[in-house]
Amino acid sequence: MEINERISIIMEHFNITPSEFAEKVDVQRSSISHITSGRNKPSLEFITKVKNAFPDIEWDWLINSNGPMIKPKIEIVEEKPEAKKLPLPDLFSIIEDESFGQENSENKLLKKTNRSEPIVSAPIKEEKKIIDSQPLENFPIPQGKTTKKVKRVILFFEDGTFEAFEN
Repeated sequence: MEINERISIIMEHFNITPSEFAEKVDVQRSSISHITSGRNKPSLEFITKVKNAFPDIEWDWLINSNGPMIKPKIEIVEEKPEAKKLPLPDLFSIIEDESFGQENSENKLLKKTNRSEPIVSAPIKEEKKIIDSQPLENFPIPQGKTTKKVKRVILFFEDGTFEAFEN
């Protein structure tokens, strides 16, 4: 099958006149007439305009007449109600307790009051604990232990967003 026949098939398939086809492809009406009659062969630019105007048409069919004319539609199959899976929880619903990620000895000392109030740890007699926004330079570093520098701090907000700060 020649390219001029494929152009005619496209117009028939989409039920449009040569004038409508020329307008949609953005070429002169005479160009369509010359191509469909076999007088002229279409340029690459013309074929590209046809493909852009009709994106469902397969390239291989348009150029070589191979395969189907239209891309096969992918059918979306809905799951049966009994086969539906439970939605995955978001990060914040998994971590409900305020002591997540802290050592066990600290967990026992923490006290949760109101969601809007900060967590306050009970004083420990053996060592001084950092409370709220106490500057690190005032906190004594135990001797004999290696000091570690903070590389990244990530804040998670209740609306599901987060901010990361790197040193």
